[in-house]
Amino acid sequence: MDLVTGALGKLPSKLLVLLRDEYKLQTGVKDQIRRLTRELESIHATLRKVAQAPPDQLDEQVRLWARDVREASYDMEDIIDTFLIRVDGPPKEPADEAMFKSLMKKMGKLFSLSKSKARHKIAGAIDVLSKQLEEVEKLRGRYTIDDIVHKPAAMTSIDPRLSALYPKASQLVGIDEQRDKLIQMLTEGDHDMQPNQETKIVSVVGVGGLGKTTLVKAVYDKLNLNAPCKAFVPVGQNPDLKKVLKDILIALDKESYMKGFDFNILDERQLIDELREFLKDKRYFIVIDDVWDIESWKIIRNALDDNSLGSKIVITTRKHDVADEAGCSYKLKPLTHKISKILFYGRIFGSESECPAHFSEVSEKILKKCGGVPLAIVTTSSLLANKSGNIKVWNEVCDSIGSGLGSNHNMEIMRKILSLSYYDLPSHLKTCLLYISIFPEDYEIEKKRLIWRWIAEDFVQHGEVTQSLYELGESYFNELLNRSLIQVADMLVDGTPRSCRVHDMVLELICSLSRQENFVTTVLGDSRQRTPPSGSKKVRRLSLQNTAWPTMEISKLRSIAIFSSAIFSSMTSLSCCHLLRVLDLQGCNLKNLPSLRFVGKLFHLRYLSLAYTDYGGELPAEIGKLQFLQTLDLFWIKIDERPLSNIIAGLRQMICLRVALTRLPNGLRCLTSLEHLREVIVDSACMAEELGHLTQLRMLYVQLRKDKDGRWDESLCTGFLRSLAKLHKIQKLLVVTSSDVAADLEGSVESLGNLSYLHINKTTSLPTWISPASLLLLSYLRITMVQVRTADIRVLGMLQALRYLHVEVSGDIQVLERFIVSHDAFPCAIKCSFFGFSMTPSAFQPGAMPRLEEFKFSIRLKDFTAGKFIGDDLALGHLPSLQSMRVDLLREQDVSEEVVVEVEEKLKHKADVHRNHPYIDFRK
Repeated sequence: MDLVTGALGKLPSKLLVLLRDEYKLQTGVKDQIRRLTRELESIHATLRKVAQAPPDQLDEQVRLWARDVREASYDMEDIIDTFLIRVDGPPKEPADEAMFKSLMKKMGKLFSLSKSKARHKIAGAIDVLSKQLEEVEKLRGRYTIDDIVHKPAAMTSIDPRLSALYPKASQLVGIDEQRDKLIQMLTEGDHDMQPNQETKIVSVVGVGGLGKTTLVKAVYDKLNLNAPCKAFVPVGQNPDLKKVLKDILIALDKESYMKGFDFNILDERQLIDELREFLKDKRYFIVIDDVWDIESWKIIRNALDDNSLGSKIVITTRKHDVADEAGCSYKLKPLTHKISKILFYGRIFGSESECPAHFSEVSEKILKKCGGVPLAIVTTSSLLANKSGNIKVWNEVCDSIGSGLGSNHNMEIMRKILSLSYYDLPSHLKTCLLYISIFPEDYEIEKKRLIWRWIAEDFVQHGEVTQSLYELGESYFNELLNRSLIQVADMLVDGTPRSCRVHDMVLELICSLSRQENFVTTVLGDSRQRTPPSGSKKVRRLSLQNTAWPTMEISKLRSIAIFSSAIFSSMTSLSCCHLLRVLDLQGCNLKNLPSLRFVGKLFHLRYLSLAYTDYGGELPAEIGKLQFLQTLDLFWIKIDERPLSNIIAGLRQMICLRVALTRLPNGLRCLTSLEHLREVIVDSACMAEELGHLTQLRMLYVQLRKDKDGRWDESLCTGFLRSLAKLHKIQKLLVVTSSDVAADLEGSVESLGNLSYLHINKTTSLPTWISPASLLLLSYLRITMVQVRTADIRVLGMLQALRYLHVEVSGDIQVLERFIVSHDAFPCAIKCSFFGFSMTPSAFQPGAMPRLEEFKFSIRLKDFTAGKFIGDDLALGHLPSLQSMRVDLLREQDVSEEVVVEVEEKLKHKADVHRNHPYIDFRK
């Protein structure tokens, strides 16, 4: 589903479901459904074209037509889904089958009557929808939409990026350090210039408005490479590569190529040949600005002859995959707060010291919103420069930055630059990005929460057969990161993003677009409201960020997120929102909410989150009626497993269940679509074997515990391993035991070929199924063992994909041998920790851990006396990428201070003589 087409993308397939025999529709109705399906597919194709054009290039009537179709599509989907709920009825496989049969015998006539009425209603609804669609089609013909969409855009205004090529001196504040760093990257090794010096390429990557063009232009102007051929050429979002190649040639030799040279007779290949011929014996310095895709870069790169004369190429891009392809990437950072202030105050008052004191507070707020983005600072300060005497205007501007600044020209330039990135997105990513406007400013958005909500809203469509919806949604998330439209806020221990944020300027853009499309309605904390357009009164998605329930019609509501804890006296009014698909209460204070029984009336619900709400009431059994529910997030609230067991058996479409250390509920084996399960307690072999039925699991967090009577089931681990062997799709596995238990996880498990993340705490020894032959994708391993053998380290060293390793010994058994990390061990490891060993850490042979950047280990100081430290053969010099160390000095009472000082000094010396001079942190 995409933004412009609403629910239209899925409607044809949903309508075809109604043709199945079990729905028993009349022949005439079926024929009508087929015609309606064909018509919807035709309209969808037209709307996809509309989706590719920015609103300012569309006729107003076309936009209104697209809006009407989108609104109609939502109504159609609501009707179909409601029909399916009424006809399919409640789940047909409750735990007590005999009771169900008895109930069906008594209620058979009522069910039959109810379904007959539902069929009659759907037939009438299909007739209404057909007539509604006829009206829509008449409007399409009246507005000649196809012609309007295909007309070329009017003369484009001056590219706003051009101003960056000719910056004012005041705009270059704070650029020196980054400029000099980039020059150093380009010229490193030039003082030892040798024949056959290869061409050096540096890519500068960052979000639009960060100052990439300004930076490389400053480098271009300052750097004197004694290169006779220089060119600075922009590429752009939709490049004409023939023109780009022509522009490079003209920039390199304007006199020759501007006079008497006919570019029209050359095709793209001939232009490449011409450029290569021109450069083959010349040292050159070329900047290729604003590259948007890898293919364009490859063509340009092929045209730039690698003539071994020490030439330099710099490219700028918003996309990390382009930067990676070019190599030697320089990630442009936002300006520091200090530099931001110099730029901001300098453009308005001349300097910070000239700023009136009563402007300081609002200035700090504005600078925070600008986030160190030079273009944001420049455009905002330009706006305020002529209003330096009116504090009221400053406060209005500050408030407006996150909610739209109307027609102001400076902000419009910022908007246009950011819009380039937005309109380059495919339609499904436009939808996913605009959905982020539902979150407040500066909100840290958890990746999983966002993706599960995308799925619940049908924004994520099935891709490859091997991909789950979550994996596909994760690829959407990563693409938005790659395009610098969202930013990583926090990372997980395995190096993957945990959460993201959106820059205020990007948020302003997507909120504005969201309002235009009636996509999200936001009620802000001061009762301001980002309202839908006047032509539409239907609120589909609602973000409440205020302290009172809004007075608006919400019967068509599909999604609600509440970011305030003071409005729950009106919560039960949601019971009338029968079409609600997403109810996200995460982080709200529900401690005094008496009941959630109204949730049972929300039959369309796909996503329900009560995480971190302190809800203390009983989980209502009515939740079990929500047959469409996909995500149930009960994390960090106390839930009794008995009502949970009664609820979940009927939730057959559940794909994500999060609870907080709750015993594995009965009936879980019925959830065969479940992909994400955390954190359940398993305390018997019988419960452990239940997990084996969840063959779609990709993430599992389980805690193995003693039973309620404090007894450890000896067959528990065996049952768990039997189940684990059936989970062929598992990618992330966390197995935790209580502190007084070490699990024996030795057994045969041969199905973990997709496992990339493994955390075990704690086990008696290294399980034999942790082997290089079976765990080809394992990237993260954290394991605590009672005993570690030198052979275990050798096994772990052969895990070819391992990047993060944490090994810890928990127990009193002494390991007397010092182990050696061989020359070919841990080829991909970048972080490694060895803790709790009763020996000094291992020695590293040359070639061991070639990528290791961070090394953590512990030393038992009681093993040493003064002058007897035997860590001299650590051979840290054999770790070429080492950047930092953390050393835990385990000091017993009888260890002298002299020993502590000696160990510290020797390790500091090893860091000092290392070529990278790694930082060392001692913990005592």
